[in-house]
Amino acid sequence: MPSSTDLARPDTAAGTVSRLNAAFATGLTRPVAWRKSQLRALRRMLTEHEEVFAAALRADLGKSRTEAYTTEIGFLVNEIDHTLRHLDRWLRPRRVGVPLALAPARARTVREPLGTVLVISPWNYPLQLALAPVVGALAAGNCAVVKPSELAPATSAALAEWLPRVLNPEAVAVVEGGVAETTALLEQRFDHVFYTGNGTVGRIVMAAAARHLTPVTLELGGKSPAVVEPGTDLASAARRIAWGKFMNAGQTCVAPDYVLAVGDTADGLQDALAAAIREMYGADPATSEDYGRIVNERHFDRLAALPAGGRVVVGGEHDRSRLYFAPTVLADVDVDSPVMREEIFGPILPVVRVPDLDAAIAFITAREKPLALYAFTASAASKRRLTGETSSGALAFGVPNAHLAVPGLPFGGVGESGLGRYHGTYSIDTFSHVKAVLDKPRLPDTLRLAYPPFTRGKDRLLRRFT
Repeated sequence: MPSSTDLARPDTAAGTVSRLNAAFATGLTRPVAWRKSQLRALRRMLTEHEEVFAAALRADLGKSRTEAYTTEIGFLVNEIDHTLRHLDRWLRPRRVGVPLALAPARARTVREPLGTVLVISPWNYPLQLALAPVVGALAAGNCAVVKPSELAPATSAALAEWLPRVLNPEAVAVVEGGVAETTALLEQRFDHVFYTGNGTVGRIVMAAAARHLTPVTLELGGKSPAVVEPGTDLASAARRIAWGKFMNAGQTCVAPDYVLAVGDTADGLQDALAAAIREMYGADPATSEDYGRIVNERHFDRLAALPAGGRVVVGGEHDRSRLYFAPTVLADVDVDSPVMREEIFGPILPVVRVPDLDAAIAFITAREKPLALYAFTASAASKRRLTGETSSGALAFGVPNAHLAVPGLPFGGVGESGLGRYHGTYSIDTFSHVKAVLDKPRLPDTLRLAYPPFTRGKDRLLRRFT
């Protein structure tokens, strides 16, 4: 296996891409039977070696076995099963009507694979976000280069070991490493680049892809708000918000980033959040098997400075030596402080008081479009207003994060929170070209002479197409 230094050399990256391009050119990946066989092999890897990947996720992020399965391994198994169940229908050519002036003729659209694609994955869900795009890429008939995150080294190593064993190495390659390796890959020409991460690197990826006019998908993030209105069951809302926020120690792109507490809900909600945290993780979350850890010291140090933007209601304890940061709720938050300006991406939840729904909507729309917007309300009118007056990658009422588990829904951002979408049939859209096909036969002379007389005045057009 090449060393990291070897992989960083452009000729090595070029060789990897050239090898996959050559395999694609043979037609290896086009048969639907081949695509399904690769997806089934990927599924077997996840189920038969679940312990390997669960241990890697534990080492990288302190994930419990339950969380590793629910949010990563099991999530991918469900995505594969859904894809296998519907793939034939998704790939079926679609007939399109033909204008009378062109009749008789047949028109249809067919999906064709793009070629060789690059998937660059992040560290927070290092298995799910590396392989979910690969499921779509393979299902659409492409070759794929997978670049796992170097900040999740155990998971990266597991992917590098197992993917070449179970998937065709002529069609799928794993390149480990850091900035140098990623830069070397981005210098190559791909047919699509799929990046999940932050906006700063997303701009670098997009600029690199632009040199080759390569289409990109950018799955980014942002500050996803949760609106809580009066009349809501605060205990239930708090449990769901705490679940969505503090899984993976808050290191989730679609986690609620802050709460907009409407009217007089803030005090009750803060108490309910404290109770929900105790219920989920016990009196001392540091001893809970279900609570994760911050990925590294750099991110820990960034998080440690953020609670200064408000008053700590619950939590706040942290231990750098163990990368432990307690689930933390902030009140009396300064909306101009760093905790409200940057994506938190950690277990800190600010609660901001707003007088009414008008103020909540104004607060949201004055900022960049979020990856997700959550609302807890019993009002149908409020739901209509939030649907019609805000823009976000997704909108969910009554529960955060769970829209990812609905196979028929697209996942993706808008504006600063991302570009493009995937999951299920939307992955096929992302990794395919929809080609227009028109079949206009030449009419026999007898049929041309018998063409209906209502085309009088259009005879020149008729002669052109016959």
